[in-house]
Amino acid sequence: MELYLRWLDRHERRPHENPPLGLILCADKDEEQIELLQLTEGSIRVASYLTDLPPREILEKKLLDAIAHARARLGSPTPQYPRSP
Repeated sequence: MELYLRWLDRHERRPHENPPLGLILCADKDEEQIELLQLTEGSIRVASYLTDLPPREILEKKLLDAIAHARARLGSPTPQYPRSP
């Protein structure tokens, strides 16, 4: 994947574009392995995906946490969301 991303960066990327990013999707990811492979520092990222839909409460919490994390990275204030019944 590194080779492909470097080729894209050198031959396909235009001056106004960001460098290419590779994404590895896994059903389960090992944070220690990701750290040891230094996948958080380069152009390759690892993300986990859900194989089964979790209960509504857990899914809602994960979504709200992801929104809060994104807002924190952007420096936006976090609004208060109403809880579903």
